[in-house]
Amino acid sequence: MACVVKGEKRGRPGKWLVDLRDATGRRRILTFNSKGEAEDALHDLAREARQPSRPAVDTNITVKDYSERWLDMIAANVKPRTRESYKDTLRLHILPLFGDQKLRLLHKGQIKTFLANKLKSNLSRNSVRIIHATMRAMLNAAVDDGIILANPADKLGRSLRLVMPNAARQENIKAMNRNQVYSFLTAAARDDTRHYPLFLLLARTGTRIGEALALQWDDIDFAAREIRVARSISGGRTETPKSAHGRTVDMSEQLSKTLRRLHLDRQQEKLRRGWREMPSWVFISDAGKPLDDSRVRKEFTRCLKAARLPLHFSPHCLRHTFASLLLQAGHSPAYVQRQLGHASIQLTVDTYGRWLPLGNKAAVDGLDEPSGIKTVAETESGAPGAPETPDSFGGPSRTRTLDPLIKSQLLYQLS
Repeated sequence: MACVVKGEKRGRPGKWLVDLRDATGRRRILTFNSKGEAEDALHDLAREARQPSRPAVDTNITVKDYSERWLDMIAANVKPRTRESYKDTLRLHILPLFGDQKLRLLHKGQIKTFLANKLKSNLSRNSVRIIHATMRAMLNAAVDDGIILANPADKLGRSLRLVMPNAARQENIKAMNRNQVYSFLTAAARDDTRHYPLFLLLARTGTRIGEALALQWDDIDFAAREIRVARSISGGRTETPKSAHGRTVDMSEQLSKTLRRLHLDRQQEKLRRGWREMPSWVFISDAGKPLDDSRVRKEFTRCLKAARLPLHFSPHCLRHTFASLLLQAGHSPAYVQRQLGHASIQLTVDTYGRWLPLGNKAAVDGLDEPSGIKTVAETESGAPGAPETPDSFGGPSRTRTLDPLIKSQLLYQLS
């Protein structure tokens, strides 16, 4: 029989427990912070328990066997690079400890201890965050398959401080200021003319390096000064952008002129090299293929040295530079979001919030009426223009007789 009990009875002081059997007949004990939360959960879970169902997977499946099933299931829905990251994380960290264990027997305390021990080792906090994210994603699928009722890896990120606060994340973002990006582009235009158009595009559109390397001439609309970001190159593979769909970004006048000049140079190069057709890619190697990411990074570092800038900057920093300079100039975060291809404006603000202007008194002054505040009354004597408060509101006006003696005589004559 399903019921709600106080945690003290089961060694969990200050908590409330839900004790029930699920649709497969297994006993479940779930923990909540309040009685109300426990009763709400009992209502939902008891209703599910009354509906007999057969799980899509053997409920006694091991973590190792389920991980292989899960990786096959997500192959069509995630990028190959993401799937490889999941696979490596499982092989190196999760399966050595949990591989032979039945998945349904995993519990929150066990996973929390596992992640805490990873933090105590030489792994970085970000690496442990990836381990946690992999476990959470796999166990969410196990919930959908009916193997477990709740994900034991949920809500552990904040308790273990794996989720970096927005302020800390913003401090880790490396963006050039206006003078630095000018110095960098000047050095690139002088010393690396082949890669200068690419670096200018990164700085003026905020595209990711993989998106820029995958640009084709048909993606550029010179008349409208727009670029269609439709694909990305990652690990030698051409795929959709990170957002899984394309977007259109604006071109500055300087970028438009630079790309027009590059297009003319490319046509001349086609004749000089005897190419049958001009390569469709905008940024190419000597062989007419898309530029190699590693080669671009080497040339980027060389330009940093020429401009005497810190070497911690990377090509991706030009994306941060683009966003930060626009926000500092007071442009709309919604516009920056669309240019960057962020899924939500909240992500843009959380990432670049420290570059948003804090406002000033002129903003509230703009709400005032042009004529200023209207006065109730003006004085007839004394300082000109000084407001005077009326003696009373709603009483008789000054045109009436206020002397009680005169009033009494008038009333006598009328009587």
